[in-house]
Amino acid sequence: MFDLPSLDLLAQASQGTTPAGPNMLSLLLPLVFVGVLYYVLLVLPRRKQDKQRQAMLDEIKKGDRVQTIGGILGTVVSTDTAEIVVKVDESTNTKMRFVRTAVNKVITETTKAETK
Repeated sequence: MFDLPSLDLLAQASQGTTPAGPNMLSLLLPLVFVGVLYYVLLVLPRRKQDKQRQAMLDEIKKGDRVQTIGGILGTVVSTDTAEIVVKVDESTNTKMRFVRTAVNKVITETTKAETK
């Protein structure tokens, strides 16, 4: 008729004690695990990509063939710390000025072979 565990809880409540709850460490451990997993799977690869991209942007020099994030292809005519000038049309000598971060990739012979 009476459930024995409930009698124990009633006895503890009448004495002023409460049953022991879960350990605080056991509650935080899954949260810490998810945080570490997030860092390893998302933050570290993104940092590596950002470093590679920054190295590519820093190495752009005159004469490089580049593709912008808008898909414009051209040859670098001059570079500055913040921007580059790209010649996009040989026949009309059309040049466009871009910020360095607008460059998507530097086109090399290996890049051309990969796209074919």
